[in-house]
Amino acid sequence: MGIWSTVLAVGMFAASCNLDTVILAMGYGARGIVLSRGHSLVLAAVTTGITWFSLALGEAAAGVLPPALSAVLGGMVLIGIGFWFVLDYLRDPSGSAGEGADAGRAGSLEGCVSLAAALAVNNAGVGMAAGVTGISPGWAAAANFLATLAALALGRRLGQGLVGRLLGRCALALSGGMLMVLGAWEAFL
Repeated sequence: MGIWSTVLAVGMFAASCNLDTVILAMGYGARGIVLSRGHSLVLAAVTTGITWFSLALGEAAAGVLPPALSAVLGGMVLIGIGFWFVLDYLRDPSGSAGEGADAGRAGSLEGCVSLAAALAVNNAGVGMAAGVTGISPGWAAAANFLATLAALALGRRLGQGLVGRLLGRCALALSGGMLMVLGAWEAFL
């Protein structure tokens, strides 16, 4: 994989894994809840740790598969996960499912860690598939850490305005679309 292909793949991976983080932060911003820098760092560290682990597992699985098959298989799984996200969006296009469920958890360190683990659940499946395609666990984890911090800040700002509420409704579909493009890129190019 060339350097620009790697940068593009890692960037798309990190962005698609953090759209739900933007949504969470938008909800907090709309309610006036501000995560401390410490809580933001904990969220980023926990999600990144789980993401790195799943990427490393995917990379290990790719080691036992023929290279051409692992890229196609991982890409197809990413396309499938992206398609699933789009279907979830189509089931509830308002984006209201689960809204407000985590607002009370943000105040404590334990709550922050549990929120981070919940956010990392999506990253785990996507990370396994991306690891199989050959995306570097180290680079993708570093990008995820930075993207998580940026997503928290962006989401807080967006949550305080109309544009943020409109974007929040289609974030799941956008994430799914990005995963499908990334999967096709990894599988067929």
